[in-house]
Amino acid sequence: MLRSFQVDSLTVKVYKDKLELGRYAADFVTETLSAAITKNSAACAILATGASQFEFLAALRDADLDWSRMTIFHLDEYKGMTMEHPASFRKYLRERILDQVQPGHVHFLQGDAEDIDAEVRRYEKLLEQHEVDIACIGIGENGHLAFNDPPVADFNDPRLVKIVELDVACRMQQLGEGWFSTFADVPTHALSLTIPAIMRCKAISCVAPDARKARAVRDALHGPVATACPASILRTHRNAVLWLDEPSAAATKGAASNPQSKME
Repeated sequence: MLRSFQVDSLTVKVYKDKLELGRYAADFVTETLSAAITKNSAACAILATGASQFEFLAALRDADLDWSRMTIFHLDEYKGMTMEHPASFRKYLRERILDQVQPGHVHFLQGDAEDIDAEVRRYEKLLEQHEVDIACIGIGENGHLAFNDPPVADFNDPRLVKIVELDVACRMQQLGEGWFSTFADVPTHALSLTIPAIMRCKAISCVAPDARKARAVRDALHGPVATACPASILRTHRNAVLWLDEPSAAATKGAASNPQSKME
């Protein structure tokens, strides 16, 4: 590890590259879930997707963890998208980790459900029935958490799941990561866990490598806690860790605290 510092309640750890970052983040998540299994004979986690999660999920897949005692949720799915679509987050998680580790229970957001409002209510009810031990998330290039882009993010949202409209910056990120051939192919709406659904989790592990995340990381750590950068809310969680590599931490060098901690 190159350095570690605190911003309000958020622990920030910086590593030389995303391979090392992913390994240590996976160790932290594994320890958290193993402790929950020891205490409660079961554990529950939320998983994220996207190019930034590749190394972390590969390391978590190989961890010494009793997956048979695990319940898995995920953060979001495009509205109207089938699981067979190359950009489906359900497909992503199945192929990259879930088919290999075989968790005891997996709850997917069905983006192509016939009654999408009923699907939102179904997933909310499942979340209400579980205490989530850790949310494994990332930060978008626009600072979003899940698909809570700045225009739709709400720190006091009464819902746990909602249908959101994706902003242009978010859709451009999906195109840039190679999930779609053209901008027009990127869906305009998605089903997403809300900010409160993430913040209610007992612990949060946020993996955010790559230079393209540097601006969002800077705004999250050094700007006000405000929906202009939804990830800034992580600074208020009692047990959250932000994992960075050198490129994503480029604008945080020398930082040990944040003078702008007041929520807006």
